[in-house]
Amino acid sequence: MSEAERVAASPDPAPLLALSTAHWGAQTLLTANRLGLFALLDEGPRTAESVAAALGTDARATHLLLNACAALGLLGNRGGLFGVSPLAEAYLVPGRPGYLGDALRYNDDLYAAWGHLAEAVRTGRPAVPAARYTGDDSAQTRHFVYGMHNRALGIGRALVGLVDLSGRQRLLDIGGGPGTYSALFAQQHPDLSATVVDLPGVAAVGAEIIAEMGVAERVRHVPGDYRVADLPGAQDAVLISGVFHRETAAYCRDLIERAREALVPGGLLVISDVFTDAGGAEPPFATLFGLNMLLTADDGGVHADADVAAWMTDAGFRDVQGQPFPTPLPHRIVQGVRG
Repeated sequence: MSEAERVAASPDPAPLLALSTAHWGAQTLLTANRLGLFALLDEGPRTAESVAAALGTDARATHLLLNACAALGLLGNRGGLFGVSPLAEAYLVPGRPGYLGDALRYNDDLYAAWGHLAEAVRTGRPAVPAARYTGDDSAQTRHFVYGMHNRALGIGRALVGLVDLSGRQRLLDIGGGPGTYSALFAQQHPDLSATVVDLPGVAAVGAEIIAEMGVAERVRHVPGDYRVADLPGAQDAVLISGVFHRETAAYCRDLIERAREALVPGGLLVISDVFTDAGGAEPPFATLFGLNMLLTADDGGVHADADVAAWMTDAGFRDVQGQPFPTPLPHRIVQGVRG
């Protein structure tokens, strides 16, 4: 084969180039969100000079940022007047039902950690101590909890459609963070009360969110580390969402056993998370999510839902079944009944 033929037969390198510069677009979005650009432009279109004056930024640099945001579909540009795009208006403007800005602020907090991925792979240790965003640093903890809440509102509305808690009155939400899922279930089932167990720093912010959602009389946070806390018993249902990606397989199995002990016979265990297919190499988002957890939690990673189902069966649960969330959500649930 000639050199020309070899070059012609080679794979297209464009995906490699796109991956190697993916951080350009990510940081453009995160920076615009951090500066408050979308909230400002929601008030009405502005010129680059007007934006710079309002944000206290350099005019030339601001113009470059605005052009990049427009190219990414985050802004529109009509004759030099920049305004929010429909996408940004729906998800990046504070106060909108789909607002994700707090979730992006948490991702922003973790941005530098990805520069330490090689070290984390060598050592197996996270680049960011989990305690920093679960209580030690109040600002990062707030970004983390409200970020979880932003995401959980969309995920939770799907979750309550997948899990039937009709007739169940007591829900235990282990590691429930802001308690968003419990609140959404309580809104759907007027006879349901929920207990959310999470760390004190997280629970303090979560209690604010529950009050905002109007169910504080039926959803309460109990400050505590679910790893060692005594879990209240006689529960009709136990929810473990977004916890397994922080734990080893051995501890996940232990938590399933503890959940079983907290349930009444016939009680329902629901485990929701980002899971991989069997073998761990698909889908891509879940595999990358596993690396994100490696960087941010001592035992962070990702598990396969098939493994979780097997662990539940081994623990004596029956009618164990898995189900994906509706696209584009990357989450899956595994649920079963205590025998």
